[in-house]
Amino acid sequence: MPYVNVKVAGELTMDQKREIAKDISQTLEKNAKKPKASCYIVFEEIPRSNWAKGEAILDDVDKGLTSVG
Repeated sequence: MPYVNVKVAGELTMDQKREIAKDISQTLEKNAKKPKASCYIVFEEIPRSNWAKGEAILDDVDKGLTSVG
């Protein structure tokens, strides 16, 4: 049984989660021959204030307080 952990900075809508889950399970079925019903997909929505790229906190980037680079 495949287990896929999708981590994103910020939130996803339920429609986005449905589409992503559909795409991932279809890809695993097609390419790895794993039945869609056996795929576990977990969404971890990390607040942008808890996610950094290099030294830049993404929430600060969103507010224009710093830049990534």
